[in-house]
Amino acid sequence: MNTRVLLVSSALVCASFSGFALADNASAQPAPSYHYGMPLHVGKVIALTEPTTMDCEVITATMKYIDTQSGQPTEIAYRKLSDACSYQN
Repeated sequence: MNTRVLLVSSALVCASFSGFALADNASAQPAPSYHYGMPLHVGKVIALTEPTTMDCEVITATMKYIDTQSGQPTEIAYRKLSDACSYQN
């Protein structure tokens, strides 16, 4: 009897944690895309992320930075050639 209660309660706890993880990702909005001439007020770059690929192709990368005007962390998406292009002849 006690093990059944323990298993059910642990299953409920695991389900609630997965619900928190899904709720956190659902509220995140995609980063706005950069367009030519867009003013960027980059004070400090926090992170540059891009998907890994073995082919030389155009990818969408993101940059997280501190905005100098607002002082808040900001994220922007931009298009670039993948790093694989640097290593191919």
